[in-house]
This record gives sequence, C-alpha cells and structure tokens, in this order.
Amino acid sequence: MRTTTVSQLKVSLSAYLRQVKAGEELLITERGRPIARLLPLANSTPLPEHLRALEEKGLLKRGEKPLPLDFWDLPRPADPQAVVRSAVLREREEGR
Repeated sequence: MRTTTVSQLKVSLSAYLRQVKAGEELLITERGRPIARLLPLANSTPLPEHLRALEEKGLLKRGEKPLPLDFWDLPRPADPQAVVRSAVLREREEGR
C-alpha cells in the first residue's frame, strides 16, 4: 500500500487515481497520521453475461489485484507427467 500526504494528493490527484484504478490502495496521511484510505472498487469492471453467469454459479472468481509486472517472466512449475494438462483436457471432454 502506498502512502501520501493530503498536500501531495492535491498536487497529483490524477496520478494517484490512475494507481488506484490499477488496483493499488492508497493511505492518506495528515501531519504524519493516517486519515483515509483510497481503495479501488471491487468488481467495478462489468463482466460479459456468460462470465457473470459463471461467477454467480461459483465457477469463476475474479482476481482481486492486477498481476505483478514480472508475472509472465516467472518460471513455470514443473509438471513432467503433464498431470495438469491431462486434467484440463479431461474436464473439457466431460463438458464441465
């Protein structure tokens, strides 16, 4: 969570709002004391109807935060027997 003062927030409001839209939380202080916290709205992006239906059934869960910038650079987990791949293909065949 980032921290800023009221005066810094006034000067750079647009920049801070961009950060909040990207999923970051912002703690606002006044004279060194926390006075407010600015949070992104949960599930503020509307989902297409078919995805919303899956979410209502509990088959889909939206992420709460954006992926870390280095997410795609992280090493892939080892799965030498392709257990995960086999399970996904089996589910697709069964129509789950």
